[in-house]
Order: sequence, then C-alpha cells, then structure tokens
Amino acid sequence: MNKSYIFIFSLLIVVVSSCGSYKDIPYYQDLKSSKPVEEPVTNYSPLTIQPGDILGINVNSRNPESSAIFNYNLNRINGNNFDNSSDNPVTGYLVNDKGEIDLPLLGVLKVTGLTTTQLTEKMRPLLLNFYKDPTVSVRIINFKVAVYGDVQKPDVYTFQNERTTITQALTMAGDLNVTAKRKNIILIREINGVRKYLPIDLTSKKIFESPYYYLKNNDEIYVTPGRTKYAQVDIGYRNATLILSALSIIAITFSTLYR
Repeated sequence: MNKSYIFIFSLLIVVVSSCGSYKDIPYYQDLKSSKPVEEPVTNYSPLTIQPGDILGINVNSRNPESSAIFNYNLNRINGNNFDNSSDNPVTGYLVNDKGEIDLPLLGVLKVTGLTTTQLTEKMRPLLLNFYKDPTVSVRIINFKVAVYGDVQKPDVYTFQNERTTITQALTMAGDLNVTAKRKNIILIREINGVRKYLPIDLTSKKIFESPYYYLKNNDEIYVTPGRTKYAQVDIGYRNATLILSALSIIAITFSTLYR
C-alpha cells in the first residue's frame, strides 16, 4: 500500500509541475504599465531588395496604353486576378542571382541593396526618355515569413507591408501556445550567404529595441516548446489525469478501510 501511495503522490507532483508557472507567460514583464511610456524608434531599417525577390512594378503615364507594357507582369499566373491564393501568385519581376531585373525599354537594372523607394527614384528619370509625366510604384510581392513550432497556426505567411515585425508575424500565427518558451524564440535569417540563429526574448520589452525586431524576406521564426509540451495537449487531458489520480487514492483508501 505504501508503494501505491508513493506512486500516486509522485504522479501528482509530475502533473502539477507540468502546468508550468504563470510568471513565465506574460510578455514585456519589465514594462511599467502603470503609466504611459515613450521611447524613440531607432532600430528600423527599410527593407532592401535581394536576389530571389519578386518585384511588382507599376508604371503609368499620359499614354497608359504604351506604359502598360511594364504592367503585364502584375497579372497572376492563371490569369485570374480574383484568385488571391498562394497557389496563384503574381508573376512580377524576379531579381536574379546577379541582383538584376530586365525591364521593357529600360533593359537590365541593378536593384539589389536598394529600397523600393530608391528603385522608384532610379526608374523615374529613365522613363522620362519614353513618357511624359510617368509615375512608378514598386513593392516586393513575395515578402514571406515562416512561423512554426509551439504556435496556434504554423504556416508561411505573406505580407504586403514591408515594415513587418516579429510580434505581427506571431499574431498572424495565432500567438504562442501557453506551453511555448517565450524566452527562447529563434529567428533564423540569411545575411550575405551566412545563416544566423538569433535568440529573441518576448518577456522583455527590449525586443522592441532589437535590430531583429523588423523582419526581412524569407525570415523563419521558430517557437521552442516547453519541456512538458508532450503532456499538455489540452486542459482536459490534465484534468482527466488529476481526476484519475484522485480516484485511485480514494480506491486505495477504501480498500484499506474495508479489507
């Protein structure tokens, strides 16, 4: 009987400890929320164009029929612009391994290292040779980030906004599960042919000051699960285990009393 009690008691300790601690759950624990806090944004750098990016370039002028030759690449692969699924992407202009795109009339342009605003400014004077009062808009149309691990909805997410943050990407993925390690988020980023693994701590507001807070194209965010993830499928599982343990103790007690 003593061995049975020891086993049940040990089981209860394991189950209760697997529930984790609330102090590890909240974000930005060092933020004083009792009053407004202000701080300058100094860690943002505009997204720059890299090989493998797909650019959406739209050109308009006083002769829209003529300038439309630039815009055919804004159509979707199957021709149905109402289908916005990931299986039907916009064609766009692919930046090759040399960091170049090939445009009608303008020919080959070096674009890597430029922001979309800088490329717009580079193209406008060139277009003046062919059109009167041309306007240009440029954006990266395959800006995507993978979010996986201990989140609600792991997936590869495409963003229209070039100023996308880690917290926005995690929100798209349904936020972290309760079992996730908020102090051990890993951002995986390729920089100049080197893959870097960058630790992120969501429990500190210093995340907003991190040079990695703003995401780059093809970033990956891995959310590390806690040690008890395997035992915390849902709260029903934990409750059922506790109830089973309690019933076992009651059964042993009754069998002892009425033996």
